[in-house]
Amino acid sequence: MKLEGKVAIVTGSARGIGKAIAQKFAAEGAAVAVNALHLEVAEETARKIRSEGGKAIAIKADTSQKAEVQDLVRETLDKFGAIHILVNNAGISRTNSLLKMKEEDWDLVQAVDLKGVFLCTQAVLGQMREQKYGKIINISSLSALGAYNPGAVAYAAAKAGVVSLTKSTARETGRYGINANCICPGRVLTDMIFTVHGEEAGKRFMEDGKKLSLLGCVGSPDDIANLALFLASDESKFMTGQIIRMDGGRADLL
Repeated sequence: MKLEGKVAIVTGSARGIGKAIAQKFAAEGAAVAVNALHLEVAEETARKIRSEGGKAIAIKADTSQKAEVQDLVRETLDKFGAIHILVNNAGISRTNSLLKMKEEDWDLVQAVDLKGVFLCTQAVLGQMREQKYGKIINISSLSALGAYNPGAVAYAAAKAGVVSLTKSTARETGRYGINANCICPGRVLTDMIFTVHGEEAGKRFMEDGKKLSLLGCVGSPDDIANLALFLASDESKFMTGQIIRMDGGRADLL
């Protein structure tokens, strides 16, 4: 098993990409802290992991709030004794044009999608520096690299910040044996697509994604989880500060 004896926090792991990552890590031997904004949905994922023989606890935390992030880290340490891996996956989107974007929507997206990554990273660094080992994996988006999704101005800006924060994290922490890398998924089929766009528009959005891909398909949460597993394992020990596209070969960005 690639993560035997390791402890991971995966934020936003009650559904979609985060859930797939949490399940993949647990199947590879990691003890996983499953995080969500609501405890009952986090517990569903944790219970599924435990039913399959894995180790998992559910922890409620709003990652945009420093006190709740500190509680998330403290509870994980109390239960499992260490933190080796952090996956910053929690994210939201609010869609509107630049002209019509509401200030409160802009602020909320920046708070969750960017500030939350900063707060979680900061909260685990003490433990990782002390043990001289750590894997930080940030989930950004192809939007951060210039892929155009109408109305995604706040989301794209926050995710671009995540790319820059990943590079800064790698520069500051490499000497402590910490790897920090970033995944930029393209179109991935998750329920968040339909939450943001609605049922019919969501289907059109995914069909458009197929047309943009050189492979003629969209991704699945498991595709991203497989890459996250590589970055969380010691197979990637010579990689840090990398921004990795996983997009089926997005034609308009080649």
